[in-house]
Amino acid sequence: MMETRLPKAPEKRQVTAIFFLLLLWEAGSATINYSVLEERDSGSFVANLAKDLGLGVGELAERGARILSKGNKQYLQLERKSGNLLLKEKLDREELCGDTDPCILHFQVLLKNPVQFIQGELQLQDVNDHAPEFLENEILLKISEGSHPGTSFPLKIAQDLDVGSNTVQNYTISTNSYFHLFTRNHSDGKKYPELVLDQALDREEQPQLRLTLTALDGGSPPRTGTSQVLIVIVDINDNAPEFAQRLYEVQVPENTPIGSLVVTVSATDLDAGTHGELSYSFFQYSNQIIQAFEINSITGEIRLKKVLDFEEIQSYHVEVEASDGGGLSEKCTVVIEVMDINDNAPELTMSLLISDIPENSPETVVAVFGISDPDSGNNGKIMCSIQDHHPFLLKPTVENFYTLLTEGALDRERRAEYNITITVTDLGTPRLKTEHSITVRVSDVNDNAPAFTQTSYTLFVRENNSPALHIGTVSATDRDSGTNAQVTYSLLPPQDPHLALAYLVSINADNGHLFALRSLDYEALQAFEFRVGATDRGSPALSSEALVRVLVLDANDNSPFVLYPLQNGSAPCTELVPRVAEPGYLVTKVVAVDGDSGQNAWLSFQLLKATEPGLFGVWAHNGEVRTARLLSERDAAKHRLLVLVKDNGEPSRSATATLHVLLVDGFSQPYLPLPEAAPAQAQADSLTVYLVVALASVSSLFLFSVLLFVAVRLCRRSRAASVGGCSVTEGPFPGHLVDVSGTGTLSQNYQYEVYVAESSESQFKFLKPILPNFLGEGTGGRDSETNSNSRNRFGFN
Repeated sequence: MMETRLPKAPEKRQVTAIFFLLLLWEAGSATINYSVLEERDSGSFVANLAKDLGLGVGELAERGARILSKGNKQYLQLERKSGNLLLKEKLDREELCGDTDPCILHFQVLLKNPVQFIQGELQLQDVNDHAPEFLENEILLKISEGSHPGTSFPLKIAQDLDVGSNTVQNYTISTNSYFHLFTRNHSDGKKYPELVLDQALDREEQPQLRLTLTALDGGSPPRTGTSQVLIVIVDINDNAPEFAQRLYEVQVPENTPIGSLVVTVSATDLDAGTHGELSYSFFQYSNQIIQAFEINSITGEIRLKKVLDFEEIQSYHVEVEASDGGGLSEKCTVVIEVMDINDNAPELTMSLLISDIPENSPETVVAVFGISDPDSGNNGKIMCSIQDHHPFLLKPTVENFYTLLTEGALDRERRAEYNITITVTDLGTPRLKTEHSITVRVSDVNDNAPAFTQTSYTLFVRENNSPALHIGTVSATDRDSGTNAQVTYSLLPPQDPHLALAYLVSINADNGHLFALRSLDYEALQAFEFRVGATDRGSPALSSEALVRVLVLDANDNSPFVLYPLQNGSAPCTELVPRVAEPGYLVTKVVAVDGDSGQNAWLSFQLLKATEPGLFGVWAHNGEVRTARLLSERDAAKHRLLVLVKDNGEPSRSATATLHVLLVDGFSQPYLPLPEAAPAQAQADSLTVYLVVALASVSSLFLFSVLLFVAVRLCRRSRAASVGGCSVTEGPFPGHLVDVSGTGTLSQNYQYEVYVAESSESQFKFLKPILPNFLGEGTGGRDSETNSNSRNRFGFN
């Protein structure tokens, strides 16, 4: 059967250092009461808890319902699926509660998600499973023959472990003509027998009587216990013993050593002889009394036979009888009160413990535990605390139960583990305490994205690298742990849609190593950039990105290319120099380019071979070929110069250019070409056109010069198959070649004016070469003289 107490209005109380009465976890929570008979078998049905709490059958399991009892002893068990509350074992009321009535066992129902406590009480009802029992099989009673009718004589009581109506309710005596029996009530509610004399006794007629005393309990059917009463009739003893006081009250601290004196009772008898000799004994005593105390029959000293325990029994009521030698006796009462001392440390019972708490969770229940102290007064008042520097707090719930909670969200990256010490201290003297340590681990949540060691990376790769070359490494770290900290690298789609990133680089997803997938060419691609992503393996996955710039370093993989004069099988042109030219006279200029960059493209010029050494010189930085001294009649008319063009790379690459120089006496003198040359006018014109086109292409689009040169070579070879020689175009050269950093390319202003004299003998007449101030770098005033001279050009095979 269940009873529900109406909820009391919650009262606001300040939680101080002393928690004697704890606040309820929820205001207005009800207490459920159940009752069950003792000695029922284990698994017996008590009640349907789910129905009584107004919950669905499955809701108890969903909320993790548990039954909590004081200490570690569990008397009840809960079937979560059905909601039935069952006995866990057979319960003996006398073992659990002794003579305490009613016998109440307290328990709590703990519901999680959310946390809720419900108080419960189980009343253990007594069954009549014990019969009354006298401590002595025979009771000796001495009565003076001079006793008057109506005199009463108390008898020793029977013991019955049952309570209520199942304990001793009545006493009877066997039928006789001298006595009848009354059942009296003690002040503590116990019943005792009292024998009443109906007629005068005569020792000489009947010296003793033997009667049967029967004790009956209130069970159905009643149980009985018997003892024999031997009544010895003695001679008249005029004076009965008399105690100095009828009531002795004494206090004894618990844990007093065995053998310690408790109290001394004293009685006197005015009779003389054996009638005045007194002996002391316990009267109407229980097992608890004779186990705890002993009395000296001569001196009346009461001493301890065992150590007293306040938590077991708080007081003893002892009846002491003083008997004289004549059979008369008197009785007194000794009340022994056991004084509590602080001999029990507080106890802590852990009911729920969650060791792993996810980080970033709000206020979370870590543990539920109960505390108790069996001492009394201040010795039993307890307080509970934890360390101040931890992000946890204690909340009192019900009936000395506490809940350990997190103050807020925890951060695993800040601290991954907490060691919490719960300290329970009483207020006794001296104070006793109990400490319980628990370890709370903060489990990881994927709340940190990977972070690159650098926001951007710059990598340098020399061109002409081997495929699959390791060009660098990106690195990212994640503050999380486990799989949440495992990082995977990837290439992000390039922002430039024309960049074929998948064909240029690849990345190792595990370690961030970057590899060049193919050989890079500086002349085609000097630099490119892309983004790299780092993603963890958590749920959800978090990622970050970094910028990677790849700079291709130039390698000296291109040799210098001579634009002028044309080489490689083309008909060489002859530069005409008047014999009257002074030293420093500009003969021609070797024009060359290099497809590399930087110092790899810095060109220098050197005269490698000459028909007559010392006659001509080449300027190292711009490729200008000039006369080194005055010409004379003794100098040969034809000269062949081999010019070396070398770049500044490591290792250095080079090319050569061959020049033909013809010394003439003057530009006005007609000069016939050599018979072996046999140049054709049309062929000279064609060669000039090719040269002008090539020079203009370099100035307008440098990168396509090599391709154009190949085309010119192919065209010239096809024409050379039919006619050969060098041709001169009628009219001036186009002047669109631009000087490149002074390294040998023709200046825009460097051009010639050439006129053709129509003659049947195909003679040439050169007039006014237009020479700008090329010699400003070192020739000074000779420029005016040089510009006044003319140059003739002839072709050789």
